[in-house]
Amino acid sequence: MAVPERDQKTEIVERRLKAGSSTANGRIPAVIDKTPLKDGKTREKRIFEGAAIMLYLCEKYDYENRLNYPYDTDQYWEAVEWLGQANHFFRYAPEKIEYGINRYQTETKRLYSVLNQRLLQQKEENKTAAGTPASTSGDARPAGRDDSGPWIVGGKMAIADLACFSWINWSEWAGISLDAFGEVKFWAERIDRRPAVKKGLDVPEPFKSKEKMSSKEEEGEYAKMHSNWVMEGQKKDMETHK
Repeated sequence: MAVPERDQKTEIVERRLKAGSSTANGRIPAVIDKTPLKDGKTREKRIFEGAAIMLYLCEKYDYENRLNYPYDTDQYWEAVEWLGQANHFFRYAPEKIEYGINRYQTETKRLYSVLNQRLLQQKEENKTAAGTPASTSGDARPAGRDDSGPWIVGGKMAIADLACFSWINWSEWAGISLDAFGEVKFWAERIDRRPAVKKGLDVPEPFKSKEKMSSKEEEGEYAKMHSNWVMEGQKKDMETHK
């Protein structure tokens, strides 16, 4: 989109993000858009939550609809539908509550299955095979980029894919393997290989979380660290909002 940007790392584990610092409720992800208005006036537009951020950036700066579809088309609203808690019970809860783990992992698997079926449907409708407009339009694609699909909406990778990829890419954290969801696994691997995605994953620092899951020992320590700050934050919130 060629929009100048500056990244700021937030030490969420240490809970340094204060309400009002960049968003209404002190949550991340968040952006502050300081782009001057057409009349030259300055402003600070604050947006939080991933889906809202993606929609905002596309509406404001994706003039050629490279990452979304024209407003009010069927594909636009389909994408919005796909911009949508296994992680808490499996990783964050101080006690392994079997009911919670089973319930939320089952729901996560159901959502993976829904996505798998959607990709199969897109594949069968032949919207994304090589030779479609999505794979032949525009300039020569960057090395390493696979545009062949299938994609969630239409014949190109768009914000619906990026939104879903952001949590599918971290399936290990929820304790779920993608091996049982072939189309989802292939789709996620194609997105992960794209140079721009790799660049984005390393903002504001190199994405090494998956490496933390390489052994049971590292996995346990990593989960314990995150569990501690989640439970500490919950305790503070309970004290504040008695």
